[in-house]
Amino acid sequence: MRSLQSLLGISRRVLTGLVEAGFVTPARGPRNELRYSFHDAVLLRTAYQLQTANIPSRKILRSLTRLKASLPEELPLTGIRITAVGNTIAVRLGPDQWEAESGQLLLDFEVAPLKGDVAFLDSFPRSAKDAHIKAEEWFELGEQLTATDRQGAEHAYRKVVELLPVAHYGAYTNLGVLLCEEGRCEEALAVFDRALEYFPDDCQLHFNRAVALEELDCAEDALNGYGKCLAIEPDYADAHYNLARLKELRGDKQGALRHYNAYRRIQGA
Repeated sequence: MRSLQSLLGISRRVLTGLVEAGFVTPARGPRNELRYSFHDAVLLRTAYQLQTANIPSRKILRSLTRLKASLPEELPLTGIRITAVGNTIAVRLGPDQWEAESGQLLLDFEVAPLKGDVAFLDSFPRSAKDAHIKAEEWFELGEQLTATDRQGAEHAYRKVVELLPVAHYGAYTNLGVLLCEEGRCEEALAVFDRALEYFPDDCQLHFNRAVALEELDCAEDALNGYGKCLAIEPDYADAHYNLARLKELRGDKQGALRHYNAYRRIQGA
């Protein structure tokens, strides 16, 4: 209950009231605790927001009963949004959108999940400001999904890059790291190279790029990358450590010792 309360941003009293009203029927865990599924989280948040939109509880119950049968087991890559449009409960899942109670298809509107919230968005940004807002929502979704759905997180970060004509530092950085962790270091290298076109003096990007190069067995290029990182930020401890390790492997004991000492000095500071 505590975790769901934090995720949905709803008080315990409201959450308990929604459960008692029959919007969901949570399961019981091994210690008799209430356990909520992805379905439950979507339906509870939807019920709460539709109540605040003054939609009658009976209509909400009918709509959510139909909606529950059509929901996926987990959050889809394209997200799901439910909202009140006038007196209609509208749903979007992937490319499809429909009226929840009747199942009738609706005109296009785009949706994306954001911290368990449920809201309405226009299908295309109408201005640079709109694009920025939508990109930030996709970015927050990417951060939210990274631990549980890495494919979904990748999709979200790529949407940020697609939406913003000006580079989004966090999206490029997170996407590159994610790809590298997945063993797709050539793709990660392309992402970091593109990011450095916008942020040429960012030590973190140079460091991450060097890590990708090292994973691709491009030791000389990796050495240069760590060197560029330290030229920008001389006290970047991890760059010193990685440089020391590479130099040691290449037989440069003096160079390795110099960077190991710098690493110890920074870590002890």
